[in-house]
Amino acid sequence: MEENFGVYFGSRLVGKVQVTRQGLYYRFHCRCQIMKDVVCRLCVVCGDRQESLGILVPVDSGFGLDTKIPVKRIGEGKMEFCLMTKHDMRAEKFAPIYPEEPFAYISRLKDAYLVKRNGQAGILLK
Repeated sequence: MEENFGVYFGSRLVGKVQVTRQGLYYRFHCRCQIMKDVVCRLCVVCGDRQESLGILVPVDSGFGLDTKIPVKRIGEGKMEFCLMTKHDMRAEKFAPIYPEEPFAYISRLKDAYLVKRNGQAGILLK
């Protein structure tokens, strides 16, 4: 399976992604034309899942990314691709963990991960 998709930065089309299924993995080959002073991360949205594929780096006369990730991290279905800046990625919520208190976000742990901020352990929720 091989498909081509557009990459959007906001509502503007800035590049393309070629997605190839290789067994249990998706291979992503992305090329974009973006401003040089902005660090952008390529994200894929499939159903209710959003996954960051990595930061675009200078390639040829633009920016690009080549990576492989397991199919199970994204799922199967219609994919959409967008670029996000560091500011956009802060849509995640930090929930501190206190040993003696119940954790209010237990149902959202599936897409979360453990982090430490300012010496406080917590969960970063999308």
